[in-house]
Amino acid sequence: MSDIQRLLEIMAALRDPETGCPWDREQTFRSIAPYTVEEAYEVAEAAEQNDPAALKDELGDLLLQVVFHARMAEEAGLFNFDAVAGGLCEKLVKRHPHVFGNARIEDAEAQTRAWEDQKAAERGDAGVLADVAATLPALTRAVKLQKRASRVGFDWDAIEPVLAKIHEELDELKAEIGEGTPKARLEDELGDVLFAVSNLARHLDIDPEQALRGTNRKFVRRFEAVEAGLAARGERLEDASLEAMDALWVEAKKGE
Repeated sequence: MSDIQRLLEIMAALRDPETGCPWDREQTFRSIAPYTVEEAYEVAEAAEQNDPAALKDELGDLLLQVVFHARMAEEAGLFNFDAVAGGLCEKLVKRHPHVFGNARIEDAEAQTRAWEDQKAAERGDAGVLADVAATLPALTRAVKLQKRASRVGFDWDAIEPVLAKIHEELDELKAEIGEGTPKARLEDELGDVLFAVSNLARHLDIDPEQALRGTNRKFVRRFEAVEAGLAARGERLEDASLEAMDALWVEAKKGE
């Protein structure tokens, strides 16, 4: 028995109405979806940390999510795991005619364009932005929306207007900040700033989610250094002044 077949049988046993696991039996597509997203992020984290052992483990957890969804679909008479794998095989072959056919693709950039052209053909009469999932992380979705719009010419061809747009949106936000401004208005203006910043990331060919995850790790690292510095003095964070914490922060920054 292959490991894939064994995995499918284990999942079926977990979902067995009489002898399966109570937690696994009561799950639905909707209840499992957040775990699927979480596991995808953990795969990304392992890859960014260049940790092969963690990556193998996290890929297994992500595969479990695919198997779980496929099993629930099979029980409902919708499709099964083989159909998922078969559909993926067909899609990969169709979108790589330069590998499985006679088409010629010069480089990775040309392949990306060809891939997007194929996806556009598959969308048919649907709008350019129609299939950009609303459930994506907001920064990731912003970049995808911008990329799609760019493909039909709705984009700047230089970095200067992108930077100018960020300053424009920041000025609009600053003008709204003040007592009595509705939170919804501030949220709208802040969203415009974040959208403009994500556009800058796209023009710089930087993944904003990855960039922010790196900054989050940096913040944790430096803040923990502040905690350690205060503890070495016998002080607590709650009792330390902002000046003292900031000095330790600067020290930690210099140490990097």
